[in-house]
Amino acid sequence: MATYDFDAIVIGSGVSGGWAAKELTEKGMKVLMLERGRMVEHQDYPTENLGPWELPYRGALPPAEVERDFPMGKWGGAANTAQTHYYSNDRLNPFDYQGSKPYRWVRPNQVGGKSLIWGRVSLRWSKIDFEANARDGHGSPWPISYDEIAPWYSYVEKVAGIAGSKEGLPQLPDGEFQPPHPLNIAETWVKERLEKAMPGRKLISTRTANMTEDKPEQGRTRCQSRSQCARGCSFGAYFSTQAVTLPMAQATNNLTLLSDQVVTNLEYDPVTKRVTGVRAVDTGTMQAKVYRSRIVFLCASTNASVQILLNSRLPGSERSFADSSGTLGRYMMDHAFRTYVWGTVPQGELDPYIAYGRRPNGVYIPRFRNINGQDADADFVRGYGMQGAASRNTASPVGFGKSMKEGLRGYGPWQLRFTTFAECLPYRDNTLTLNPGKVDRFGVPLGVFNVTFRQNEMKLLRDSALEGQKMLRAAGLVNVGSSSEKHVPGDAIHEMGGACMGADPTKSVVNRWSQAHDAPNLFITDGAQMASTSCVNPSMTFMALTARAADYAVKQVKANAI
Repeated sequence: MATYDFDAIVIGSGVSGGWAAKELTEKGMKVLMLERGRMVEHQDYPTENLGPWELPYRGALPPAEVERDFPMGKWGGAANTAQTHYYSNDRLNPFDYQGSKPYRWVRPNQVGGKSLIWGRVSLRWSKIDFEANARDGHGSPWPISYDEIAPWYSYVEKVAGIAGSKEGLPQLPDGEFQPPHPLNIAETWVKERLEKAMPGRKLISTRTANMTEDKPEQGRTRCQSRSQCARGCSFGAYFSTQAVTLPMAQATNNLTLLSDQVVTNLEYDPVTKRVTGVRAVDTGTMQAKVYRSRIVFLCASTNASVQILLNSRLPGSERSFADSSGTLGRYMMDHAFRTYVWGTVPQGELDPYIAYGRRPNGVYIPRFRNINGQDADADFVRGYGMQGAASRNTASPVGFGKSMKEGLRGYGPWQLRFTTFAECLPYRDNTLTLNPGKVDRFGVPLGVFNVTFRQNEMKLLRDSALEGQKMLRAAGLVNVGSSSEKHVPGDAIHEMGGACMGADPTKSVVNRWSQAHDAPNLFITDGAQMASTSCVNPSMTFMALTARAADYAVKQVKANAI
C-alpha cells in the first residue's frame, strides 16, 4: 500500500491552482500547494498606494535594466516599477531565446501568479467555440460541450464576482453577473449609433472580475476605481488567488503552502501508470525534495506545465510518460492581436462633456463573424472580438505662461480606440520542445518555442481592421483609421495548448475531465489542456474546468478508482 505525504499536490497558485486548492481542501483533502515564486500575502502590496513621485525611477525602469532582466516581462508591464516585483527575471529564468522563433513568454514571480496582474476580462466560451474543431476540422475535437460546462461557469462566477450586462448573445453567453460598470458618454453615443446602423453588432461594457457590489462573506469590497489593479488590491475588489480562493482553502486547515519551490519534473511508475512523486527545488537552498500524494493537479500555467511534463521522462527514455499520443508540446496557441482601429467623435457633438472619473474596464464588441456557419464574404474560419474604450485628453498647451495655463483648462476631442483579439487555430507543428544541451539553474532543459501565426490569423486581423473602420464610420465617427503592429505569439499572454483535451488517447493528452490519459492520478487544468483558443479571454474557462476536474477527482478517489 502506497504511502503519501498529502492527499493531493497542486502545482502553481494562479487562477487554476488557486481554484484547485480551494475545491480540493473544501472537499476534505489534505493539499500541498507548490509555487515557484515568492510569497505575497493579501494586502501586503508594496506599491499599492504610492504616488508616481514615490515609485522607483518615477515608474519607468531604466531601459538598460529592462532589456537585461525583463525582455519578455516588459510586454506584460514589468517595465513599470509599480509592478516590476511581480515578474520573473528573464535573465535568471530564460528559455532558449536563440533556438526559438520569436515568442514572448511573460511570467509572474509570486504566489497568486498572474491572478494579481491579469486584465480581469471575464468571458464565457460559447457552443460555437466548443464545437469549432469538430466543425471545421482543425485540431482535436473537444470532448465536452458548453452545456456541460455552463453550471461550472455559474459556480465560479458567483464566487469570483463578475460585473457585466446580460445581452442574450449566443456567441457570448450571459452569466451570473453583478451590475456592469457604466459606459461613459462617448461610448454610449457610439453604442446607440452603431447598433442602429449595423444590427447584429453590439458594444457592451466589458465583463470584468472587478466587483460593483460588496461580498462581505468573503471580506471583499466593491471596486474603488483607483486604476491600480496591477499593483494588488487590498479591497479584494477583483478576483485573485490572494483575495478569494487562497483564504477559502486556508480556512479549511487542510492546506500547506510552500513558496519558492521550482517543480522540475514528475516521477512516474510505468507499471502502475501513476505519478508517484513531484520533485521540487527550493530556490533558497537549491536542495531538491520529492513530495508524494495520491493525486496531482498541474496548474503551473500553460508553458510551464508543458515544460514540466516534457521533462518528466520514462525511466531510461528521452520521452515523457505523458506523451504516448505524440501530441505533448504540440498545438501551442495564443490570441493574435496588436491590430487597432480608432475614430473621433465629431466636434460639437459631446464638447460640453468632460472625461470624469476612472473605472477598471472598457467596452467590448463581441464576435460577429461566422456566427451562423461560414459568412459568404469570409475567406477565413473562426472569429475575433474587439476590446477598447473612449477617452478625452486635456488640450495640447500652446506657448508659455498664461496661454499655456489657459490651454490646459480645455479638452481635446473624444476618441474611441479598439484592439482586436483573434482566434488562433490549433496547428500540430506549433510546438514547445526542450533543448537538452541548455539547462537552467535548476537543471531543467530550456524550452524551445516554434510557434507562428498563419494565413488564417492574418486574414482575421485584416478583416477586423476593415470591419472596425466600417463600424466606426457607421456610428458617425470621423478621422477613422487602423494600424497593425508586429504580433508575436505569447504577446497576448493568453497562451494555451500543448497538453490538449480529447476523447482519443492517441490524439490528445488529457480526457474530458482534464485527466491525463497516461496517468489517471494526474490532472492538468490550466491553459495547457485547451484544444482551441476561441477569441475570448480564457481565464473563466480555466476556472470552470478546474472546479469541475476537482469535483470529479475527489469522487474518483472516494470510489477508490484512482
